[in-house]
Amino acid sequence: MASSTSKIVQESLEALLDDKSFLPELTGKTREKAFTSLVSILSTPNHVNKSFLRIALENGKVTRVPSFRVQHNNILGPYKGGIRFHESVNEDEVANLASLMTLKNALHEVPFGGGKGGVVINPRDYSDKELYMICKKYVQYFSEILGPDKDIPAPDVGTGDREMDWMMGEYKSIRPGSSYRGSFTGKSVINGGSLGRREATGKGVYFTFRYMLHNFVKDQKKWLSERKNIFAGTALDHMDKTLSLAFQGFGNVGSVAALEAFQCNHLNNKIVAVSDRNVTLYNSDGLDIPGLVKFTSSSGGDLPVDEEQLKEAEVKATIKDRDDVLSLNVDVLFLVALENQVYQENMKQVKANIIVEGANAPVTSGADKYLSEKGVIIVPDILANAGGVIVSYFEWLQGRETQFFTEEEVFKRLFDKMKETFDTIFPQFFGDPFPLRQNCYIHAVMKISTILYKQGKLY
Repeated sequence: MASSTSKIVQESLEALLDDKSFLPELTGKTREKAFTSLVSILSTPNHVNKSFLRIALENGKVTRVPSFRVQHNNILGPYKGGIRFHESVNEDEVANLASLMTLKNALHEVPFGGGKGGVVINPRDYSDKELYMICKKYVQYFSEILGPDKDIPAPDVGTGDREMDWMMGEYKSIRPGSSYRGSFTGKSVINGGSLGRREATGKGVYFTFRYMLHNFVKDQKKWLSERKNIFAGTALDHMDKTLSLAFQGFGNVGSVAALEAFQCNHLNNKIVAVSDRNVTLYNSDGLDIPGLVKFTSSSGGDLPVDEEQLKEAEVKATIKDRDDVLSLNVDVLFLVALENQVYQENMKQVKANIIVEGANAPVTSGADKYLSEKGVIIVPDILANAGGVIVSYFEWLQGRETQFFTEEEVFKRLFDKMKETFDTIFPQFFGDPFPLRQNCYIHAVMKISTILYKQGKLY
């Protein structure tokens, strides 16, 4: 597990060690030993699987592609987590993301453990046929550890329903006669996927933010005003004002979240900036998000990068450097790109008072501490971007029962599920001095620790 996640898990366990209402059966030296066991169990994955996929390229050459599948913990159910195709993938990153999946599922009461996969490639460098072969080889190399009741992958950065369809098809070929529908989630709807799965993470990211400011803060305004809590002050300051929003990342998650914000009639949103791997687009009067979504759908996913393309998209914007989005004077910054985007060197440039983590681990531990001490509300990945795994769970259920929900039912179930978590976490967050991330981790660690204890795994 990466040190940042390991550290916050350890801090959560230290806080729980002194809370005698948690696992009151454990006392004295027995309690200390059990908590030492918990630190060891939660700071290491159960299995790290690595292989080099042998791929015959269309130019006649053969290449070997590094690939991973890390299975962190399955005390709550089968391992669950995406497979990302990206050139920066490495073992430590995948292990960290697997541990985050364990905690995320525990926080949202989803009956899965945590896993994660990765292939070290830039998908843009490969043809469709070569990507198909990479998907097939991944399933072939890891087929013994995958399955509907073992480990259930899903899409992540660089993958989507096409790759999941290919992988499920290969799994079915390798294991004829076995149950296969639930072996992968995030598939196309015609191939057994769930309606709403593609939009689920982005919708959940914005819903988390909207529920906090519109529902919880407005309903609890009097209670919050009585709190001696630096974060309560930040929330109240932003409750009724016109909010300027910026989105770092305009892929599947970012574009959906931005469109949700643009169309929201509960909050006064003005989206002044969006960015991708090439560029930041800025307009102080607000950007035409539907126009940008339409343009990216026909441009291979990229935002306009020059005046000619802006004219083609019929969008008014100033073109800035791609990293400028992080330092703009905005109220809310949505981080929906990759991990480690706000760190020691740039954290003092961040002016947003609310940060929403749509990506996994986009704020480093040092930056998190610095910004939280200033009163910045950081809505963590573990809370905000769980929409994908929640709807993946719905897809898994639908595949087992071969009964499928309408898109409206999927989103209602998603929001109801996330609302249950918010109604547990937000009162704790605004009622005590812990940052929101710490509250989420403590709650998740409590759930996992209790199950580990009940199953006798601490001795």
